[in-house]
Amino acid sequence: MSSTFDLDPDEVIPVSAKSGEGIDEIIDSSSGRFPPPPPDKYTLDMPMRARILDSWYDHLRGVICLIQCVNGQISENDRITTTYLISKFDDGLNIDLGNSKSNSDITFSVQELGILSPTPLRTKTLYPGQVGFMVGGIKNVRQVLLGDTIVHAKTRKNLLTKEENEIGGYPSPLPLFSPCLPNLFASCFPMDGVEYMALATAIEKLALNDASLQVQKESSTVLGHGLRVGFLGLLHMEVFKQRLEDEFGISALITAPNVPYIFRNVQTKNEIEVVNLSDWANLKEKVGSRKSRIEILEPMVEATIITPAECLGSLMTLLKEKRGTEIETRYIDQERLLMIYKLPWQEVVTDLHDKAKSLSSGYASMNYKSIKPEPADLVLCDMKINGDKVDSISFVCHKANYERQGRDLAKRLKMVIPRQQFEVNIQACLGTKSFAKERIPPYRKDVLTKSGKTVGGGDPSRKKKLLDKQKEGKKRAKTVGKIELPQSAFWALISK
Repeated sequence: MSSTFDLDPDEVIPVSAKSGEGIDEIIDSSSGRFPPPPPDKYTLDMPMRARILDSWYDHLRGVICLIQCVNGQISENDRITTTYLISKFDDGLNIDLGNSKSNSDITFSVQELGILSPTPLRTKTLYPGQVGFMVGGIKNVRQVLLGDTIVHAKTRKNLLTKEENEIGGYPSPLPLFSPCLPNLFASCFPMDGVEYMALATAIEKLALNDASLQVQKESSTVLGHGLRVGFLGLLHMEVFKQRLEDEFGISALITAPNVPYIFRNVQTKNEIEVVNLSDWANLKEKVGSRKSRIEILEPMVEATIITPAECLGSLMTLLKEKRGTEIETRYIDQERLLMIYKLPWQEVVTDLHDKAKSLSSGYASMNYKSIKPEPADLVLCDMKINGDKVDSISFVCHKANYERQGRDLAKRLKMVIPRQQFEVNIQACLGTKSFAKERIPPYRKDVLTKSGKTVGGGDPSRKKKLLDKQKEGKKRAKTVGKIELPQSAFWALISK
């Protein structure tokens, strides 16, 4: 632990919450090790500024914010607003705040103020340097972004008094934390088409307490109406699906996740971000003319893996298969080593974590962070079921691997899609060219046998008539039949 966390063993304080050992030592050492706030940073004689540290939704009081008062003082009944969202409104960016008013008109009245000690203690006023909770009648967590700056409404609208202008004037926003942006997207469809409104209502309620969710409507020829949701990562997506089932009793069909790509015109540098794969084919015309040179930028991550030394060879082979580029490999101690690789984000969201755990018997741990996108030779592999393109199971891959991955996925889909009363054809296509095909035969009744006896005796024309009638029925069922894809069909895409 000393080498892993860079700790000095002599400075570690033994603590037991059960017996109370070491509690006094921690309090005494904390007051000596942490410096007091500088007096020039937290001042009372300045226009009020407070930073939003956290927010959560309460069904009775609305959004509750955890704030840090930096300058001035904030009291109950003050009329407040925020700076970041309004500046984004002025820049012309479209931000969904869940409010019918324009962003520049959004103000709130402070209803409650207090500190956490650790139970909420109402104080009615917060002074510079204090951290406490605020209730302001806010209805949506998207109206108070993490790191945003709270100011008085009169200050934001340049209605300062003469005295306020003399002691500082318009307060500049505090340094902003980077807002949460989705790293992957997945489509969410109800198991039954009539439950779409119930699913939309449930997701809307979940979004009240999760500002990182991005939701927009989507429609599929096979799955019907649904919603496209942006997540921070795979764990966020799994928790979201579990909350839908536990809190609302809705079993949703969530497609395999995909990441956003960027189409860039090399000559004009125009860029368009692609989230939905159904827009992939028409984007070249939007970015530039047909003769323009278009390159596709792939989102990349820097992955850090800590693993036992004996698993080095197998993990290096895995990362090479995932198109990884080695940045650094070094030993932490005699038994463990640190591997830093640059990887495509799409390869990480599929099965990299599971395979790394499997190869290391569960001992490897992985973390990653987003880095600058890079150009890549990518193609869209369309999956078709009975001639209908299904965007939710189509995928993007490197041009050198599309044929192998398309064939493997078609074989796995054949194993997980239920057998129907009609023939089901699964195709993997690159553009208009089909390079892989699998067939699921229909259920077939023995029409030549009735009550244990052969119909028609030895007359071949009678048997042929019965078989042709059955064939016409299967053909008609194929034109009107609808295939319901199970959740296992999308897990097959995730584990490709």
